[in-house]
Amino acid sequence: MLHCEYEAFTDPRISGIGTKLSHDSPPLRILGVDPGTATVGYGVLDLQVGRGESLGYVASGIISTPKTSPPGARLSIIREDLISLINEYEPDVAVVEQIFFFKNAKTLVPVAQARGVIVETLSCMNVATVEYTPMQVKLHLTGHGRADKRMVQDMIARLLNLPTIIRPDDASDALAMAVCHARLSLNGALSAGFQQPSSRQPAAT
Repeated sequence: MLHCEYEAFTDPRISGIGTKLSHDSPPLRILGVDPGTATVGYGVLDLQVGRGESLGYVASGIISTPKTSPPGARLSIIREDLISLINEYEPDVAVVEQIFFFKNAKTLVPVAQARGVIVETLSCMNVATVEYTPMQVKLHLTGHGRADKRMVQDMIARLLNLPTIIRPDDASDALAMAVCHARLSLNGALSAGFQQPSSRQPAAT
């Protein structure tokens, strides 16, 4: 049973959702993942390179696990649902938030466990993986490593040509990871995502 909750836009101003992609070449599909035990955020976008570079929003949402379930069962749900998302969206590269600092050790352990399951699942599904800390993402998206969440959300909406910010916060954080990697890739700072060509066709305009 899939436990994902999808964020869907129905606003008529965004036909196709996000920036339109050109037909120069198949886009690179990027999956951003924000680890957690109760909630795992995800965001999917397409990066088009060629005569013109563009980013296209595809989907975002969360994987939720029941609080009443034992830890092992919750991790199993995360793995199963992530596999379903990978099969549905067929990402070329995944971007996972790197654990940088936690004040509460009780929070750190379950998040680290969930992150380990996520990284292992991506590896088993042959999805290339890169990592960034929250501070790196904030710095590359806003120019400030300590930017607040609303500033990052507003930037994501602007870059993807969306009429409103992404909700919930976990999905927005995951999408921010994906956008960060896309921008760094375009700037030539990273090449990991471009080593494997995409098998998908360009998005229709």
